[in-house]
Amino acid sequence: MLFHLPARYEDRTQLKPLGELQAGHEVMIQGTVELSEVRYGRRRMLLTRISDGTGFLTLRFFHFSAAQQRSLCRGTIIRCFGETRRSGPDLEIVHPEYQIIKPESSAIIEQTLTPVYPTTEGLHQLSLRRYTQQAINLLAQQADRLPELLDTPVCRNMKLPLLAESLQYIHRPPRNANIHQLQLGMHPMQRRLALEELLSHHLSIRQLRKRGKKNNHSLSIKDANEITADFINELPFALTNAQQRVIGEIFNDLGRDTAMQRLLQGDVGSGKTVIAALAALATIRAGYQVALMAPTELLAEQHLQTLSKWLTPLNINISLLSGKLPAAKKRAILCAIASGEIQLVVGTHALFQDDSQFMQLGLIIVDEQHRFGVHQRLALREKGRHGNFIPHQLIMTATPIPRTLAMTAYADLDTSIIDELPPGRQPVETAVMSDAKRDEIIQAVKKACQDGRQVYWVCTLIEESEALQCQAAEATAELLSEALDGLGIGLIHGRMKALEKASVMKDFRSGNIDILVATTVIEVGVDVPNASLMIIENAERLGLAQLHQLRGRVGRGSTASACVLMYQGKLSANGRARLAAMRETSDGFEIARRDLELRGPGELLGTRQTGLLHLRIADLARDADLLEKVPRLATEIEAISPQLVPLLIRRWAGDVLEYGDV
Repeated sequence: MLFHLPARYEDRTQLKPLGELQAGHEVMIQGTVELSEVRYGRRRMLLTRISDGTGFLTLRFFHFSAAQQRSLCRGTIIRCFGETRRSGPDLEIVHPEYQIIKPESSAIIEQTLTPVYPTTEGLHQLSLRRYTQQAINLLAQQADRLPELLDTPVCRNMKLPLLAESLQYIHRPPRNANIHQLQLGMHPMQRRLALEELLSHHLSIRQLRKRGKKNNHSLSIKDANEITADFINELPFALTNAQQRVIGEIFNDLGRDTAMQRLLQGDVGSGKTVIAALAALATIRAGYQVALMAPTELLAEQHLQTLSKWLTPLNINISLLSGKLPAAKKRAILCAIASGEIQLVVGTHALFQDDSQFMQLGLIIVDEQHRFGVHQRLALREKGRHGNFIPHQLIMTATPIPRTLAMTAYADLDTSIIDELPPGRQPVETAVMSDAKRDEIIQAVKKACQDGRQVYWVCTLIEESEALQCQAAEATAELLSEALDGLGIGLIHGRMKALEKASVMKDFRSGNIDILVATTVIEVGVDVPNASLMIIENAERLGLAQLHQLRGRVGRGSTASACVLMYQGKLSANGRARLAAMRETSDGFEIARRDLELRGPGELLGTRQTGLLHLRIADLARDADLLEKVPRLATEIEAISPQLVPLLIRRWAGDVLEYGDV
């Protein structure tokens, strides 16, 4: 109960004179009933007019009983709490909370702000207030039940309030408390709890990481630079300084006898695939197998195509394993993986299903990891286990993760960042336009195609249904075919068979298709340098990270490129802020930072995965400054008071360490 904190507060500590009221405020008032009557219109309602000598106010009830109506008779003194609103020239409160005051008694005014708790059906606020009060009383009698765990020199220097004092204050703030600060979660008492929660989470990940390094030995791959030099020399482009730095970090990890756990972040088009190819080549030439897991069939096929072009000439045997393969072909591929004949296997989640076995898996590369559940990633790692030996892991993402989120959700991983784009990448000009200008946009598409360029037209829907998205894409393709007679229009969506999709993509790459109408299946991995214009429908419905990914499909050639974010109806304030962010910057990390502010960590990571961040009090965007202090505090506690570490973890993160054994 003590850690079930209020979502907001109401101020019932002072009575407001009726003559001073303004619309839009929550107030506590008291007055005498002057008139009470039932009115009949579209809805039956009870109107009660009260006064206090300074002014008048109407109370409006839509749901009322006969007994309630009788109790609100003329002359009754009533005390109410609710939000005032304008009704013609006067003010009113609809369905206030109220109590009838007996003239001979003086009803007590609240001495603290009133907490409003997150609740569920069947559990009333009054019950929650009663239970939390019981818990606070118990804490006052048995303070040792909730020991102070932030008791180290650095913590004492920070002059933090005590835990018990903070909880008492947050549940029952005094009448003079700064309610604005409390509503924002920025009060020092709330920040004290947020700091302890972030510290607990950080310590739990440190423990998991230490345990992982102690128990999980890996196969050491020596001289990775030398055994991949021929591949680097044959590349038709020079690696950027950032790519060279990241390859050095990965090769250094591969040479150790503890398993690599590295997160590779690189903005759209920064050249992560060539780094994956180098890591794979070093592992295969050392005598081990490699698995590359992608979230969609389309992206898996794209990886297969790119890696085959680079590695097949070096006699590396590559194959695709997906759920949609014919049974006989799939069986043959599974046998070849189990025997070690296939050295590099690219696939979707089919890679970690029970029927796939590896001869000796040395490296797992996971692309767009946040789209997979943590269980799935661990299942793939277990497939490569030989006794205490587990495969190295390289996790790649083109969705830049804000530093605050990386410090928490991915703190068990070493991080490499490609912070430089290859030379020649063109900036993409972004425009935000209403759906009302569709005809104008179609003319721009026509001109781009006449100039020899190609276009993506991306269809998204409000609904999450893939079937409806496919229908929308089909309808759009038909409309564009009528409006743009003579241009080649292709269609690609998630319900098409793999061979159909591959055929459409091949035609688009070769220039036989001018306009590719697609659902968001083309979000990652698709690379057609001649495509220089993208239209995204219902852009206001997508997250910034997804919009940034989609926009990254253009600007890959030498021509100036553009992206039109088309929205429907009137934009909400949040929608306006998100589309403005897309127009103002193309920096993936800045976009990710704003996405975190607007949507929160669970949404930004794509799924609220098991074992991932479940912060009850702290907020990563709001409390970023506290996160900076956490590593130093964690180091001090581990050194001076290691006995506190399991207590802190259990208080806030529960059994998260047992989760690490999955």
